[in-house]
Formats: sequence, C-alpha cells, structure tokens
Amino acid sequence: MSSSGTTDPNPNQPSHPTQDSSTPNRRALYSLFALIFAILIAVLAPVNLDRIRHFTRFARSATSGSGSSAPAPLESRVRSNLSNMKTPIYFLSHGGPNVMYQTDHPAYKTLGSIGKEITTKVKPDAVVVFSAHWQGGDETIYVNTAEMTDLIYDFYGFPDHYYKEKYPNVGSRKVADKVLAALTGAGIEAKGVKRGLDHGVWASFKCAFNPETNPLNVPIVQVSLFNTEDPNQHYRLGQAVSHLREQNILIIVSGMAVHNLRDLRFTFGDSRPMPYAISFDEALKEAVVTDPESRQEALAKLLLRPDARQAHPTFDHLLPIHVGAGAAGEDLGRRLWTYPEGSMSWAQFRFGEVENSSSL
Repeated sequence: MSSSGTTDPNPNQPSHPTQDSSTPNRRALYSLFALIFAILIAVLAPVNLDRIRHFTRFARSATSGSGSSAPAPLESRVRSNLSNMKTPIYFLSHGGPNVMYQTDHPAYKTLGSIGKEITTKVKPDAVVVFSAHWQGGDETIYVNTAEMTDLIYDFYGFPDHYYKEKYPNVGSRKVADKVLAALTGAGIEAKGVKRGLDHGVWASFKCAFNPETNPLNVPIVQVSLFNTEDPNQHYRLGQAVSHLREQNILIIVSGMAVHNLRDLRFTFGDSRPMPYAISFDEALKEAVVTDPESRQEALAKLLLRPDARQAHPTFDHLLPIHVGAGAAGEDLGRRLWTYPEGSMSWAQFRFGEVENSSSL
C-alpha cells in the first residue's frame, strides 16, 4: 500500500483645458496604484478573478481619463495573466456507492479534501464531468442538456436506502451548448440529450461536495464517453473541450485507477492489494506525470501492458483519465494520493496547479 501527495503611466500627458493641472498626475497615480495592487493579489493571494478584474477595470478607466491612447505596460501584463488563467482538471476514483457511508475510509476523506480545494480555491462557475458509466456511440458523444437532473441508481445488490439517496444539483443548457459547440468545432459528432446523473458522478460528488458542509452550488453538465476502448479517441475528446477551462469551467473525469469487480470475491474482507493493483497503479502514475509531449503515447501504452486486463477487465473506468489528460494540454499531471485496496485502487489525480495548494 502506498501513499503520496505532490507600467508606468506617462506623467507628461497634456492636461484637459478645463481641469486642474494636477488632475492627469493624480489619475496616473491612481492607475499605477490599482495595477500594482492587482498584481500583488494575483501573485500573493489565492486567485480571485472578480477582484483582479475589478482593479484592471479601474486602472483602464483611470488611464483613459488621463488621455492615454494605449494601455500601460503593467496593465497589459495583468490582462495577459488573466487570459492565461485556466481551471485545473481532476480525475476522481469514485468506487461504489457504499463509499458515501464509509466515512472512516481514507478515500472518503480524500474526496472531501479535493472537494474543499475545488470550492475554496478553484471556485468554478460550472462543472463539466465525464463518467465511466455513460457511453455514447462509437463516433458520437452525448451531452446532458437537462436543467433539472434526477439521479440514476445504476448499481444493484445494495440495501434499499441506497436507492433513495438524493444529491441536489442543477444542469445548465448554456454550459451544455458550450460543450456541444466545442465538440462540433473539433469535428466530433455530438448530440444533446436529457438524462440523469449516474453514480459515477453523484456518489463521488456527495463525498467531495457534501451538500450540508461543502456544497458545490454550481451547474453540473455530464458528458458521455465514446462507446469504444480507443485511448487516443478519448484523448482527442479531452482536447476538444480544453478551452472551456479558460471560461472558469472545471472539468472532472470520474473513473477508477484500478477496477476489477470480478476479483472482489477473492478480496472481500481483505484490504491487501492484489499484485496488479500495485503494479498498474504505479504505471498509471508514471504515465500521468510524464512530460505532456509524451503523455498521450504513455497513456495509450497502458492498455497494452500485461497487467492491463487484470487491472481493468474493461477500460471504461480508465478512459476518463485519457479525457482529462487531453484537456490538460501542456499542464503537468500529478498524483494527489493513492490507496490500492484488494482488486481496486483509489488513486486521485490533478492536471494543472491550484494557488496555495498542498498535498492531500
């Protein structure tokens, strides 16, 4: 069992003939103050886009009032930094619905820590989520356009109260349309459908975003995978929606680092990991943390490993991480935490960085 965490305004501008001669200098000082303060916020404090935008708007107003015909260099720099800000991407190993009740399980606590990082530091305006439990067509992706979404109880053999669980959530047709436009723009056939949330979403989200103690409070739009086991096809799927990150939309991919339900009968009641749960878990980490230029190939090669079909008899729970890696672009990947257990592994990953983040 292993664990790891990991402009200077121009003071010589001519005065307006009806203004006091000190007015341009005073405005220039206001502009400089606002710009320096905005940069200090961006560098030293947790990212707060609304606050930074407020001060850059103030700076633009002050500069334009002094008769400047071009933005000051510092303001240009702040604008550039704002345009480069992107949300990170998370891969959640979600397990079965029973994780909601196993509050003493380390995976429950880790999902909660990740959820807290998202609500307090990332602060997205919406979440787009890809789950292992929804496949579209071989060449077609489905996008949930429903504004109100029910829960799908896509599991069997559990006590009755599992099928009465609730998770408050709303969808967004506006965000769904953004996803559809991104997919069609990339040459991927995409269709809007109305559907509920499967347990790959709501069960893990209930752990990460406890409705009472850490509510998410933003729209959730679920997107399907392809109905194939092609890793590169799913990598391209992630690439197609990558630019949504620049609109403060968070992408979450939900699957499982190692997922062999067939071998549960051999490990029931015994948390010691199967050999493949350890070997594949480490191989997955190495593929995720490799240089982004080599990451697609490294992740594709995972499916060819001798232990791949032991770790994943079907690849539906692995392919979400290919989507996440594709959406990550040049951002580095890291494993936040792992816990091989029986025929499973609960490894959690993030692509991209978060201000003032720490290992879980």
